[in-house]
Formats: sequence, structure tokens, C-alpha cells
Amino acid sequence: MNRTHSPVTQVVAIGIGAAVFFVLGRFAAIPTPVPNTSINIQYAILAVFAVLYGPLVGALAGFIGHLLVDVTGYGVWISWELASGVFGLVVGLLLLKHAIADGEFGRAVAARFCLAVIAANLLAWLLIAPLGDVLIYSEPATKVWVQGAFAFASNTITACVLGTIILSIYARTRTRTGSLSLGQ
Repeated sequence: MNRTHSPVTQVVAIGIGAAVFFVLGRFAAIPTPVPNTSINIQYAILAVFAVLYGPLVGALAGFIGHLLVDVTGYGVWISWELASGVFGLVVGLLLLKHAIADGEFGRAVAARFCLAVIAANLLAWLLIAPLGDVLIYSEPATKVWVQGAFAFASNTITACVLGTIILSIYARTRTRTGSLSLGQ
């Protein structure tokens, strides 16, 4: 099923999604030996927002949230902010039609979700972020592709695992279509 949300709902979801992305990205990131790269759980939340509220919300919450993280930390790296926006956009686009809000989150939808996360992370962290770093900032290619590969792997694992758990729990709180029937 394809649900549409009012513009007000979308603006609120973008704001909340960006704020949660910022808080998790700034205060819950796990440092790694790879320079300027950490294990991040905010991509699971971003994926959930993209699935539940659509690709526009996913793209803007990811871009704005990552921009806020970088403004208060590493400094602005537009290639990485864009990559986060693309991640949210792609996950949202690939899961436009689902019935999670109707309580349906079986293995097929979970597999589709994980495939969308993999595709989105591949595009974001193995193409956009490293290529942008090389073209915009003249960063060494080897360094940025190592960062991108690590971000791809860690973000894929955390988003698939935590996102699947969150969406599964969310679906269980929803009433399944046709589950209510009149007594005899």
C-alpha cells in the first residue's frame, strides 16, 4: 500500500528525523581506527523514517541531520551530507509500496528493506562520498575509498539489523488489514 502524508506531517517528520540523526550522529557514534569514520546507528533511524514517510523525508532528514553533525564536528563535507541524503532518498524510493503501517512486515518485506539499505549504502558510500571527496576536496583516492568502504559495511550492518528490528516492532503495533471481524 502506498500511503501519502500531509505536507505538515512531512515537515514535522523531516525535523524530527534530522534532529534524531544529529543527536545519534553526534553523541552515539562509535569511533574506529579509520580516520573521520565511525560506526553510526543513525542510518537505521533514517531508513525507518524514509520507509514510513517517504523518499523526500528520508533525503532531507539525512542531508540536514548530517549537515548538523558536521557543522558541530568534522566541518562541512558536502559530499558526505549529499551521500546521507541519497541514502534516505533511495531507501524511501525502493520501499514506496509496502504495508508496514498495516501491520505487515514479513520476511519478504524485511529482505526488500535490507536490499534497499544495501543499494542505498553502496551508492552513497562507495560512489558519491568518495568521488565527491576526490573531485571537490582533492582528497587522496585511497583514503576516501577506505573510508567509504568502511562506512558502507558498518552502515549496512547497523541499518539492516536495527532498522529491521524497529520496523518489525512498529508493524506489530499496527492493526492488520482485515484482522477485525464481526462476531456471529
